[in-house]
Amino acid sequence: MEQPGELLTRIYCDIDEFCKAFEEYWHKRLLMDGNPAPAKCAMSLAEIMTIAVFFHLSNQRTFKWYYKNYVCIALKKYFPKTLSYNRFVEVVQGAVVPLAVYLMKFRCGKCSGIGFLDSTSLDVCHNRRISAHKVFKDLARRGKTSTGWFYGFKLHLAINDEGEILSFCLTPGNVDDRNWNVISALTKEIFGKLFADKGYISGELFEKLLSKNITLVTKIKKNMKNKLMDMGDKLLLRKRAIIESVNDFLKNICQIEHSRHRSPVNFLINLLSGLVAYSFLPKKPSLHIRDISLAI
Repeated sequence: MEQPGELLTRIYCDIDEFCKAFEEYWHKRLLMDGNPAPAKCAMSLAEIMTIAVFFHLSNQRTFKWYYKNYVCIALKKYFPKTLSYNRFVEVVQGAVVPLAVYLMKFRCGKCSGIGFLDSTSLDVCHNRRISAHKVFKDLARRGKTSTGWFYGFKLHLAINDEGEILSFCLTPGNVDDRNWNVISALTKEIFGKLFADKGYISGELFEKLLSKNITLVTKIKKNMKNKLMDMGDKLLLRKRAIIESVNDFLKNICQIEHSRHRSPVNFLINLLSGLVAYSFLPKKPSLHIRDISLAI
């Protein structure tokens, strides 16, 4: 089993390789656009991103305690030039764009022809505090899931049969799962068969996806006529709960959801670093279809 120090080193090395190429391009782009280069900091961008990502794998529940008592003490030998907590909270906001690029280009999985689609709610406050909530007043919306009403955002996910995230999209809580703009963004790099729940049933959506060489497979509602379905599709449709397991990992292990955000930027940092952290998990929910096929 991989030790925390080994995992931390592996994360840092991978992020550092990305930052070397990204920072050079980013600084040139800023100068070309007439914007000033980012101010110099004692900690490198790779160190800042690594600390943000490793929080979601450290079993700590509050970032302040994690940074002050874990990073600045237990991990001091890995980060000798640590900043004060207040200063770190300021500089980590500049990692939003690098984290997003790193996640989308280097930490997403590859489509195998079998994909699963779903969305999960990201609450930003309790329903009773909606009227008093100010941080996401103009961004969050009320939405409804199978478990009831919530106030916040929706994270739309597409994963492969190995439990790896293929693509993601963040929307206000009131956006329909079948919204074509969302589905189109999620399926840019996807082909083959896409399995989803009854909430994605739509003739128009099925036809649009079919035109992109994607077959949408869902269960039918009680008032719909039964149609013959391939036995392989039936079996895979029963395994659609794999994406529910991924959502559970993201919320309860990688902690992408909490109600203590003080700004939208910090919300994005927490979400993106949590998704990156998930990609580093040694064991993810998987159907092991490839292992079975190789054995055969």
